[in-house]
Amino acid sequence: SRTGIPAPSLPLYTMKKILLLSDTHGTLDAAILRHAREADQIWHAGDIGSMSVADGLAAVAPLRAVYGNADGGEIRAVFPERLRFVEEGVEVLLKHIGGYPGHYDRSVQEELFAAPPTLFVCGHSHILKVMMDRRLGVMHFNPGAAGRYGIHHVRTLLRFTLDNGKIDHLEAIELGPRAGW
Repeated sequence: SRTGIPAPSLPLYTMKKILLLSDTHGTLDAAILRHAREADQIWHAGDIGSMSVADGLAAVAPLRAVYGNADGGEIRAVFPERLRFVEEGVEVLLKHIGGYPGHYDRSVQEELFAAPPTLFVCGHSHILKVMMDRRLGVMHFNPGAAGRYGIHHVRTLLRFTLDNGKIDHLEAIELGPRAGW
């Protein structure tokens, strides 16, 4: 700088397109891959179902994932039960079983209340849900279920951007009916 004082170092952010899915239960088909190819990162909130699904997603874009209650030992050996990280200035907590605002699972309550992230992501319910927990100041995302196994009728996922600490351009995507293999 002109004054001889170095300019402060600021984090450099570049917008990231995130594809968020959960509960694939072994399903990785053209509908999922079409959206995965548009993402800068893929996040999977558990019940992946097989390493071939994880490997297929990771071949398309960097994958962050946690294991779910239906995942076996091979997946549990590779992915953690919970994952906490910062991406583009947004602090994220990712866990398969987490509940939702006002009804958080006991396994995450202490962490959420002690150190609330900006975004809490979970799966498990097979119900797409986006909510703001105003009490904690936490945004909550559950992408529903992208797979063909479970109680849901329509396969869903979420797509959004992260940019300079902001979550933006959120889209709920329907992949079609669960049935019809």
